[in-house]
Amino acid sequence: MSLTRRQITTMATLAAVPLSLAATGTAQAADPRRTRTLYIAGDSTAAQKYADAAPETGWGMALPFFLHKDRPVANHAVNGRSSKSFFDEGRLAVILDEIRSNDLLIIQFGHNDAKREDPARYTEPWSTYQDHLRLYIDGARSRGARPVLATSVERRKFDADGNARTTHGEYPAAMRALAEREGVPLLDIQALSLALWQRLGVEGTKKYFNWTATEQDNTHFNPPGAIAVARLVARELLRTRVLAPQDVRRLDETIPESWITWPRAAA
Repeated sequence: MSLTRRQITTMATLAAVPLSLAATGTAQAADPRRTRTLYIAGDSTAAQKYADAAPETGWGMALPFFLHKDRPVANHAVNGRSSKSFFDEGRLAVILDEIRSNDLLIIQFGHNDAKREDPARYTEPWSTYQDHLRLYIDGARSRGARPVLATSVERRKFDADGNARTTHGEYPAAMRALAEREGVPLLDIQALSLALWQRLGVEGTKKYFNWTATEQDNTHFNPPGAIAVARLVARELLRTRVLAPQDVRRLDETIPESWITWPRAAA
């Protein structure tokens, strides 16, 4: 697969914007407590869920519990989207219309990029997947915002010996390589979540995924799972120095499940 002429043109346009606009460090040093919004571009594992989907919970719903109030979250993640379909539907353009200098754009795709049977979503890890991720990177930088790549959180999958198994093929490796090449901070949530599922074990992980009386979902989270993954994200934002210690809170505290709420979907 290759990018369309329109996508290539968009990439060229974004790349042509002077990077002097992205004077993040200078502006942040001048006013370190200015409100900086964390935008999320991603899929269903991060997305806002509504009352009809409860208890399914995206980790983006829990991330604000670990951030101070002057670091608000704008969660644009949407169920079923890949790096390609999110862009093609104009969802990145919506973010770029809103995002401001010094804001952050967390980019997590991979679950649906592997849908080979669906040309509207499929990307190849070492070519079109990286090409599309660059659209988000260049777009954020063109607005003076800071892009942050996050590898896809792992599904719940164990082998017969109780070992947690990877499910995302080469997509995490392709994102890691791109992050290094482009000088973008990387939150390696795939590796961290895999290690967490291994510690929790086959039975323990069921309490973190959307297992109900009628459903056994090994991809999406319930409130404890979303809170656990959001904690990983917040810790990684601190470890990579994307955020400072004063930007985060409650990293070692218990977060009550009751803090998660599911609003009614807009009519």
